[in-house]
Amino acid sequence: MSTLDISPAKPLPPPRPPSRLRRILDSDIFWSWTQSPVAVGATVVALTLILVALFAPLIAPYDPFNPATLTLMDGFTPPASKSAFSDNWFLMGADHQARDVLSTIMYGSRVSLFVGVMATLFAIVLGMGLGLAAGYSGGMVDAVIMRIADIQLSFPAILIALLIFGVAKGILPANQQESLAIWVLILAIGLANWAQFARTVRGATMVEREKDYVAAARIMGVHPVLILFRHILPNVLGPVLVIGTIGLALAIIEEATLSFLGVGVPPTQPSLGTLIRIGQQFMFSGEWWILFFPAVTLVLLALSVNLLGDWLRDALNPKLR
Repeated sequence: MSTLDISPAKPLPPPRPPSRLRRILDSDIFWSWTQSPVAVGATVVALTLILVALFAPLIAPYDPFNPATLTLMDGFTPPASKSAFSDNWFLMGADHQARDVLSTIMYGSRVSLFVGVMATLFAIVLGMGLGLAAGYSGGMVDAVIMRIADIQLSFPAILIALLIFGVAKGILPANQQESLAIWVLILAIGLANWAQFARTVRGATMVEREKDYVAAARIMGVHPVLILFRHILPNVLGPVLVIGTIGLALAIIEEATLSFLGVGVPPTQPSLGTLIRIGQQFMFSGEWWILFFPAVTLVLLALSVNLLGDWLRDALNPKLR
């Protein structure tokens, strides 16, 4: 006769934690993104333009900045046409220098995106640092930083960028101005846009510094710098992320404006703004495609990033969940 086995059952192994990808797919932000057709469409357009710009040397039909590959007789070839003087075929036409417009847009988008991203990152770092210092310290530090920000916000950002760009170009030696023009442009746009980040971070920091976890860190003797960057900074990144997304679109437009005015990137490294300035010269002579396609690309890029910023603002707002 068999005996009944009453030994305790083996404990079940603990469930495996979900992967990072699964946590992202299950998050409220991803669900909100899937429920917004505008956000999905803007993401597709923005990613397409960004990837095309990043891989331009690999996928561009022609190298528009290599004179050895250009045939001057191909100039002003209309869109979707084959040149009568060579075997080249131009989907978006050719400009006055016989450069393929599609290829110039791909390469020009690289410059516009690089300047926009770097200028926005510079403005975020500078604005967050000054905003944290002003909001946490208060007193004279807060007053000085905020009065400078108020004065800067009273002027259009493009005028401030023009002033900074002109001063920086005047300081640099003449033989280095062209090689450093892109970095000067990044500095000018970044310095023109830090104030909005500083004001936002200051307000959030003034709220966070009164909470219990900050008081506990002070009592434990944690250095104020560690309190700012280890405890307060992670809690103020949400608004900065939203403003940074919208600020990226504004930085791209400001770069295009400066390049359109002739004070941006050098002609050897044209951006979308430079291409629009070149196309504007031929707009009324019938070669409309030289202006039209770069302008449409700039509009699509700025609009898609702006729409993503609007969606992100609503997605991170707890009152709208």
